[in-house]
Amino acid sequence: MIKKILLFLLVVLLVLQAFRPKKDNTGPTGLAANINNFVNVPSDVDQLLKTSCYDCHSNKTTYPWYSNIQPIGWWLDDHVNEGKKELNFDDYGNYNLRRKYHKIEEVAEMVEEGEMPLPSYTIVHTAAKLDEEQKKLIIGWTTNVMNDMKSKYPMDSLILKK
Repeated sequence: MIKKILLFLLVVLLVLQAFRPKKDNTGPTGLAANINNFVNVPSDVDQLLKTSCYDCHSNKTTYPWYSNIQPIGWWLDDHVNEGKKELNFDDYGNYNLRRKYHKIEEVAEMVEEGEMPLPSYTIVHTAAKLDEEQKKLIIGWTTNVMNDMKSKYPMDSLILKK
């Protein structure tokens, strides 16, 4: 009986492999709206964002080998799509002014509180884990971006909620 159950589970897992999510990786098509075209992103911060954030928050996701194994691939697909929905650095230029400001504000908050990058991500992607100096660098950058936006735009256009 146990052999039949294990065989059944194996067959189900094999059948699941035929149903793969489409990997959303639009690549260079999003370059015109990339954050680098709208705010000053120093090269050291840019590298940190690429290492620690871009897999889930850009159109340049690097999918690991295990993303081809279902149901892990579905979970990763959902995670990446949710991350892009929250903030997509390649889509930043398409956000309205309030959302741009709020997303920069959220980057600072999430990094400062240790919520990003997600611990579940940094377990496998150890290079993405931010040390205290790297966190300070990103938070300092976000502060500069927000101050720059405040100096250029009226406060009510930046802080009012949608």
